[in-house]
Amino acid sequence: MKPQHFLLLLLFLCQGGGLQAQTSIFDALTRPERGKGAVTILQPPAIRALVDSHLAGLKTESDGGRDYMTAPGYTIQVFTGNSQRRSKDEAFSKKDQINRIYSEASIYVDYTAPFWRLRVGDFLTYEEALCMMYKLTGSFPTFRNEIKIIRENVRIFLN
Repeated sequence: MKPQHFLLLLLFLCQGGGLQAQTSIFDALTRPERGKGAVTILQPPAIRALVDSHLAGLKTESDGGRDYMTAPGYTIQVFTGNSQRRSKDEAFSKKDQINRIYSEASIYVDYTAPFWRLRVGDFLTYEEALCMMYKLTGSFPTFRNEIKIIRENVRIFLN
């Protein structure tokens, strides 16, 4: 694949936007969209209740009144440092800068001795993380040398 084609494909994927949170697949299917036909689902209420019942047995946690599960995914590491006071200040400073532009993104400052880390996002796919990484490097060119995609467990918010 030529580099130009790869860049066009990547830009197309990035412009697609993030995934919208749905209460169920039935809501997504029956949501009216301009220029498309209407979908009507006729079924007993018991079937709708069964569709997401497999999630009920999974372990959920809560953070600030929002329930979530964890799953394998990706985050973007923006900063890491081991100078105790300076690294902490720098991590929170960069968090504030990112939060001003990308307020909808999940941003985490983590301390695991002796390192302070700043990570952005909970992405289920590498492509989502890559799109956000390009947005971050475009918005913050001075962060470019430290930004990288990390594979780890991410939060999937349920409400």
